Amino acid sequence: MYVGRFVVVAPDVGAYRVSSRSFPNRKATGREAGTVTVGPTADAPESDNPYIAYNCLQLTDRGAVLGNGSHVDPVAEKLALGYPARDALAEVLLALDFEKDDYDTPRVAGIVGVPGEDPSTRGDGPSAVIGTVRRDALLVEEVTEPTLVATYERDSPGAFDLAATDAPGAAREVYDHEFEHAVCAVGVSGSTADGFETAIVNGDD
Repeated sequence: MYVGRFVVVAPDVGAYRVSSRSFPNRKATGREAGTVTVGPTADAPESDNPYIAYNCLQLTDRGAVLGNGSHVDPVAEKLALGYPARDALAEVLLALDFEKDDYDTPRVAGIVGVPGEDPSTRGDGPSAVIGTVRRDALLVEEVTEPTLVATYERDSPGAFDLAATDAPGAAREVYDHEFEHAVCAVGVSGSTADGFETAIVNGDD
């Protein structure tokens, strides 16, 4: 099955994978200040597509933000300013809307390691938030178990059997998943209390 790009989050571990049929010549690269960028490899054909290069992971002191496009940065900025995680995700996804490409590709994103914001769970450790904006819906949920949302087929948040508990394991697990056309993956684990670990798997690793 081809589901495109996807995010998986749980309270203290998450991952993002690029799956692509049209632009496979890409890799994930770690940057300073807890940022991971997806961009073309040196041998990639030139393209003016605005959606193939972006920060897919940003660490903040209130959570780790994962996603498939330019919305990752403003979500991280709002989170760092003190917005509740659900509000930060929902406001940015609503403002930027789905990608205006030939497929009306949804934007997907998740936040790992934030303090619980549901009154029934607050104080019980970190939580995660996941969301998507499609042509027909904006969906944002706080979750306590591994949850996936993808750009195609699995385009509503749903349960996902993620066994990994650390960043390297999460990156490798989603990269090796049976979903088709894997390009690269990034994993993150930890919380704002304990700090975050990140890991990258590229196609040549």
